[in-house]
Amino acid sequence: MSLIMAIVWLVLMIALVVVEVATLGLVCIWFAIGALFAAIVAVFGGPWWLQLIVFVVVSAVTLIFTKPIAKKYFTDKIQKTNSEDLIGKKVMITEDVDNIRATGVAVASGLEWTARAKEDSVTFIKGEFALVHAIEGVKLILVKCPQEHGADEKEIFQYK
Repeated sequence: MSLIMAIVWLVLMIALVVVEVATLGLVCIWFAIGALFAAIVAVFGGPWWLQLIVFVVVSAVTLIFTKPIAKKYFTDKIQKTNSEDLIGKKVMITEDVDNIRATGVAVASGLEWTARAKEDSVTFIKGEFALVHAIEGVKLILVKCPQEHGADEKEIFQYK
């Protein structure tokens, strides 16, 4: 019976390793390690309840103590771009910006961006300057320059 249980634990371990390799997310490697230790207990003739306890304890211990370390070294880090630096910068409109017609292009730092106004009622004409309020995907969300409509910068960016 203990040899059969050892095989069951090893099959479970292999299945968990396969899932881990398929997901690449550090999901179940901890349980695969627990299954390996439970299989070792089974090989030495340990009863099923001891195998189960070893599986749970080893899985919990490896999860608690190694996950933070593994996550630090193996997870993808979000790589920031310099596009966040555009927020609050002045850009030049190179194609009329009209949310209703879904048109608009602006040049920021020498690159052309799709541009939309923060509010649908606001439009920008070619050659006008605007401020970048936000970035949504590949679109600049623009507001009027404070000097051009009498508002101060704090008012424009209060909803940031």
